[in-house]
Amino acid sequence: MAGVRTLVVNAGSSSVKIALLDGDEVVTRESVDPGDAEDALGKALGQGIDAVGHRVVHGGTRFTGPVVVDDDVVAGIEALRDMAPLHQGPALDALRHARAALPDVPQVACFDTAFHTTIPAAAHTYAVPRRWRDELGVRRYGFHGLAHEWAARRAAELVGRPPEQLRTVTAHLGSGASLCAVDRGRSVDTTMGFTATAGLVMGTRSGDLDPSVPPYVVRDGLDASDVATALDRESGLQALAGASDLRDVLAGVDAGEADAVLALDVWVHRARGLVAAMAAALGGVDVLAFSGGVGEHQPRLRAAIVDGLGFLGLALDAGRNAASGGDGEVDAVIGADGCPGAVVVLEAREDLVIAEQVRGLLG
Repeated sequence: MAGVRTLVVNAGSSSVKIALLDGDEVVTRESVDPGDAEDALGKALGQGIDAVGHRVVHGGTRFTGPVVVDDDVVAGIEALRDMAPLHQGPALDALRHARAALPDVPQVACFDTAFHTTIPAAAHTYAVPRRWRDELGVRRYGFHGLAHEWAARRAAELVGRPPEQLRTVTAHLGSGASLCAVDRGRSVDTTMGFTATAGLVMGTRSGDLDPSVPPYVVRDGLDASDVATALDRESGLQALAGASDLRDVLAGVDAGEADAVLALDVWVHRARGLVAAMAAALGGVDVLAFSGGVGEHQPRLRAAIVDGLGFLGLALDAGRNAASGGDGEVDAVIGADGCPGAVVVLEAREDLVIAEQVRGLLG
């Protein structure tokens, strides 16, 4: 099915990416604001499409691989809305719109959580009451799986070794951000958890937080739903620096703004520590791979993270790092020669993984 024309719809927290692929060849690709997504999707749907592949963030324990969408699948995705509030709604909107516009074209849901189903129990189990785990499904799910799967594969190509030989830490850094420990092609740990709020400091998400903080502020008079909204939409860099975009934070740092300096320090501290945690899950690291809007286009931030990771055998070549991801080529080896671990930067290509999963399922 190499010539299948697949429309890939990737509804993220800050943008909606729409790509039309003929096999693995890109016909059109654009990224739009969520408010413009319906118009952009409407234009894309009239281009001779054989199948539509949708990125869906949360599959819970039910969806562990791609599925052809029917009403029951839509209901199953809807039931998981509260576990990924920034993403599940936009994905459902796009899915419903595409199904209505193309009722005879197969629609396939591809799940970010599916790549992480290989995480062992020791890494995905929370030490909480059994009822929470067994009846409520409280566990680490992990997200950005489509991006992490691609990054591990592409990183192996860039260093010229098979994925099956590598211990890879993939760093998908954007408005939402997560790390993944990929052991010879299989996810064995990741930084996001039961929801996509856990782990790294993000644009508007808090990342890891003492679980006693939410009930503490509720006792102080805040409503529980307001606390949940604050942790997803009003925390992270936005809370620390008054700006959710790291480019604005960096501008504040350069202007000497104390809040921006603190925000960047917190962001880098958390990122370094969690890269080390992923390396520990792997017993070492052969490759560190950066992707995502920040990972691809901010050499300064890559350097801020890697400069504290020499004890893991990682170091950057300053010239290669500076030349990669700004206005230059994205996919490149940027690590210093002679180091035990390689460092690479690569373009996130969830669209290729989704199209591949669509063809595999429908084939």
